[in-house]
Amino acid sequence: MAVDSMQVDSKPFSLAFTGKSKSAEHVSIRTSLVEDGHAPSPSGSELTCHEEQQAIEKLRVARRTLEDEIEIFTSELRKIGEEMHCSVECIGIIQDSEEAVATKLARQGRKRFNNKPSEGIKFLLEKKLLNKTAEDIALFLFSNQLDKKAIGDYLGEGYEFNIQVLHQFVGLQNFCQMDLVTALRTFLASFQLPGEAQKIDRMMESFAFRYCQCNPGIFSNTDTCYILSFAIIMLNTTLHNANVKFKTSVDQFISMNRDIDAGKELPPELLTQYYEAIKAEPFHYHQGTTDDLTEVFFNPDYKGWLTKEGGKHKSWRKRWFILTDNCLYYFKTPVEKEPQGIIPLENLEIRDCPMPPGSKKYCFEIMNQRVKHGTIKACKTTGDGKLVVGNHLMYRIQAASAKEKEEWMKRIRASISRNPLLEILQKRMQKVTHDIPINM
Repeated sequence: MAVDSMQVDSKPFSLAFTGKSKSAEHVSIRTSLVEDGHAPSPSGSELTCHEEQQAIEKLRVARRTLEDEIEIFTSELRKIGEEMHCSVECIGIIQDSEEAVATKLARQGRKRFNNKPSEGIKFLLEKKLLNKTAEDIALFLFSNQLDKKAIGDYLGEGYEFNIQVLHQFVGLQNFCQMDLVTALRTFLASFQLPGEAQKIDRMMESFAFRYCQCNPGIFSNTDTCYILSFAIIMLNTTLHNANVKFKTSVDQFISMNRDIDAGKELPPELLTQYYEAIKAEPFHYHQGTTDDLTEVFFNPDYKGWLTKEGGKHKSWRKRWFILTDNCLYYFKTPVEKEPQGIIPLENLEIRDCPMPPGSKKYCFEIMNQRVKHGTIKACKTTGDGKLVVGNHLMYRIQAASAKEKEEWMKRIRASISRNPLLEILQKRMQKVTHDIPINM
């Protein structure tokens, strides 16, 4: 009885549970069919088993279709991602390629500039690697490892645009709290001065303006800075060039530059400071250039034995002559330090001097024909070593051969000829010492 009772009781429990499950499934299927536009059976009763199977199969097909679509969509997204990644890589490659091309073109432009500055700038402008502004080109000259001579040649050109570039180039240099010698070292290290007087004048003018701008109050005006800068560069040459025999003393340097500050005296201690700085360390110039500015500021040197006619007794004596800095010096021997005489060649003339037959050969004369019966402003040392003014109307000199005579005459004539750079400097000194207007 007990066993039967358990069997009887378990059946209703099982049926009740199953009935509940089917009822929920029926509701789900009915809902799905209604949403899909399928009406329930006409009788309004529960779905038949066949209808249930159809609905379930339909759901399964829809699910598989959805899964397939999701997979296709995912695959398409993956492909798009790969294409985008490839595009980014391609863009990077293109950018790297463009940078490589630009780098190569820039290198070509620098090479062209070093060979011919104007063509190099033109090439860089055409390739859009430079803007045609004075500021941009000045920065290019200042920031790249370019040939210093090429930079000097470009900055020295007299065209208006080149002059603007020069001003911008010098303006990039900071001379604040630098003494004048240090500033000149910095300035001359950034390019090589060209050899033409007008170019040097513009460059030194620009330097003087910039130095006074960075250090207001040191000098009364830029003319003072301009003249003193020239004096320092020349001092560097006279002190450190082996061909210049007579070294400027500190007292001479002070005397030459004392009154150039708009009529006021520059402090002797300041000039002494500049002198000692140059004496201790010369300017250093670039490889491939001359070791100083002798070729720029001085005429070519020449030296050798000549025989000179005396002024009073007309005796002929052999002397060692040195031609330098527009002066002709003569000594008893090459080892002497003090000259016996100094002949400034300014405003003098030289000519061939034919001598009577049987007399001396290979002679020439130096005279002053600009002033009637004018004496030559020369000086000589007396027997006790004093330096006195000479009274020669002319100097008659004999060379050892016709070839030597021609060479000496050519060299002296070159020294007598007008030096445009010295003329510019003399005009500027005239302006500051006499305060008169001049045309530059």
